[in-house]
Amino acid sequence: MRAGGTFRTLGGAFLLLALAVPPAEAKVFVTVDEALRLAFPGCQLERRTAFLTPEQKRRAGELAGGEIPSALVNFQVATCGGKPGGTAWFDTHRVRTLPETLLVVVDPAAKVARIEVVSFREPQDYLPRDAWYAQFLHRGLDPDLDLKRAIRPVTGATLTANATLAAVRRVLALHQVLFPPPPTAAPPPKAKP
Repeated sequence: MRAGGTFRTLGGAFLLLALAVPPAEAKVFVTVDEALRLAFPGCQLERRTAFLTPEQKRRAGELAGGEIPSALVNFQVATCGGKPGGTAWFDTHRVRTLPETLLVVVDPAAKVARIEVVSFREPQDYLPRDAWYAQFLHRGLDPDLDLKRAIRPVTGATLTANATLAAVRRVLALHQVLFPPPPTAAPPPKAKP
């Protein structure tokens, strides 16, 4: 009985060790600092934290088309040459069973300016090509920001495509809630003849 207990303990230890070791194909493409330097060369960055109110969290989830996992959000605001340069958001999410981290940069006009895959733990075969990610550039949060609309699906990487789309929509929704566009001015009344 004692030997069996030892075997089970060692077997459990080996199982934990096997689960703790990342898959051979897991890859970190760039560090957070490298990704920020690539996105904002020569710019100053300010790290900010926001605590969403329940209403902001609900509204962001509604805009994103999915749940916002936390009321605590971190982002970096860039100033380039004294002017707003954009906002950097890191989104870590599950693709199939393992995480991926994306950097999504939103420009001052609330459009996607850059997507950078920071890390991808799934097999590399599930990672779309750079040209696929380019479809998101200059897109804002609207109904066309969806697979089979403005964004083409990708064969063999459907889960990655869905996870990326959800991440981009989540980032744009958070951005819109935290940085709402200024109200548009009503046109002046017409003068009577």
